[in-house]
Amino acid sequence: MDSTARTLPASGRDLGEALVDWYATAARDLPWRRPQVDPWAVLVSEVMLQQTPVTRVEPVWREWMARWPTPAALAAASPAEVIRAWGKLGYPRRALRLRETALALTERHGGVVPADVAALEALPGVGTYTARAVACFGHGRPQPVVDTNVRRVVARLVHGRAEAGSARATDLTDVAALAPADPERAVRFSVAAMELGALVCVARTPRCGVCPVRESCAWRLAGHPAADGPPRRVQTFAGTDRQARGRLLDVLRAAPGPVEARLLDEAWADAVQRSRCLDSLLVDGLVEQTPDGRFRLPA
Repeated sequence: MDSTARTLPASGRDLGEALVDWYATAARDLPWRRPQVDPWAVLVSEVMLQQTPVTRVEPVWREWMARWPTPAALAAASPAEVIRAWGKLGYPRRALRLRETALALTERHGGVVPADVAALEALPGVGTYTARAVACFGHGRPQPVVDTNVRRVVARLVHGRAEAGSARATDLTDVAALAPADPERAVRFSVAAMELGALVCVARTPRCGVCPVRESCAWRLAGHPAADGPPRRVQTFAGTDRQARGRLLDVLRAAPGPVEARLLDEAWADAVQRSRCLDSLLVDGLVEQTPDGRFRLPA
């Protein structure tokens, strides 16, 4: 078990055991969770799933893995190829970072995804969450894996709060403390806690009636107190720079070669916003300008 684990009353471990038992029958059948999937496939899924729903990720992940089943295969692809393959998943800088990760794996690790958390965190674009998720789900090493869903589950189950609020230094220890002692079940617990937060202990309308640990939930026992912070702002998409950037990239992805600026002008009417977003795409390395003033995906 990870060194962040701490002693907790038996009832805490029992909660973790209950979640593992629930997961055995409630888990979604997602392709990156299947036994034959290797750590590289898990790493790709984790990058794609960042701020992106499972339903949008699954078809792209399948196509991506069929095309680039190893880090070396992706490392040999051009930036333009990976941006096109990323399609409309959103936050396309992730595609370039994933290619950079593949290059680093090929150069530093012989094309093998390491199991050590520190080695994973040293890869481009791989943070604490992704490193622990790959070590746990890809290599079967017990790790407290903490995403937004897990933090919300722990906030309600253990601390009696409606929402998790800002990230805390104790997040990893809180999760590790609930994990079963058996290493294999500890690995299952990490994914079970995420699944509970995704399917049952959801943000707006939690399904407490079907929660496997509802009888021990501190939030339910406290009468479901409301969150004490400011109301969460609902993020919009229409009219944002994200949408504008996506429209500009759509034009370039569909073009066989460089395009003239007028084609980008037609993709987004607001000239000031369009110019700002095009500049940001250039800075991010997602677009290149040719010597004759046209634009294209990076070579």
